[in-house]
Amino acid sequence: MAALRFSALLFFIAFVATTSLIPTSAKLTPNFYNKVCPQALPTIRRVVKQAIHREPRIGASLLRLHFHDCFVNGCDGSILLDDAAKFTGEKTALPNANSVRGFNVIDDIKKAVNEACKRNVVSCADILAVAARDSVNINCPSSGGDDKIEPLDATPRRFDTVYFKSLLKNKGLLHSDQELFKGNGSASDKLVHHYSSHSSAFGKDFSKSMIKMGNMKPLTGTAGEVRLNCRKINNQ
Repeated sequence: MAALRFSALLFFIAFVATTSLIPTSAKLTPNFYNKVCPQALPTIRRVVKQAIHREPRIGASLLRLHFHDCFVNGCDGSILLDDAAKFTGEKTALPNANSVRGFNVIDDIKKAVNEACKRNVVSCADILAVAARDSVNINCPSSGGDDKIEPLDATPRRFDTVYFKSLLKNKGLLHSDQELFKGNGSASDKLVHHYSSHSSAFGKDFSKSMIKMGNMKPLTGTAGEVRLNCRKINNQ
């Protein structure tokens, strides 16, 4: 049985190792939509929760979608753009083709948010970031009904640190997972040891890392545009 290829925890290890090398700068506030559209964030959470209820592993997919968006020229929602006659987007790039998923959920969120706000004020990049956050808060399970996947740890429906404890016992499901812990005192070994016994530290570091990633060159002010359809720019 093939294994699910993405783990939010594996993503986090890779992320912690790389974000310190990438500059971040932005003037962002978590309270922006309180006045612009108070219904925006609750609406995003509602649609994400519905999507996870239909398919439990979509939470991990939305988190991965945000990750792939941010690591290509910053968090600008560009991964959501479809290819066009004179434009080749990121969806069909080798790391993403037939791999990243969750685009239909973003479409549903965009439609619901525009209806709730009665105007087009919530950017696709913000939708992607908030959907990723809510996916984790709703527990971001890593398995679902597809018979071609396998849970990566003993608690696939909880966002916890059992994954790291399994690595200490050499029970990582995938070879790439177990490579994070070889028992040779490497930097990743130390992280695995630390998080396996300090779940609160993992949660705190994960939150900080997600915020730092979300600050990677987002478009603010008059830069960019709030797309009516996340799959294409407004003048198409």
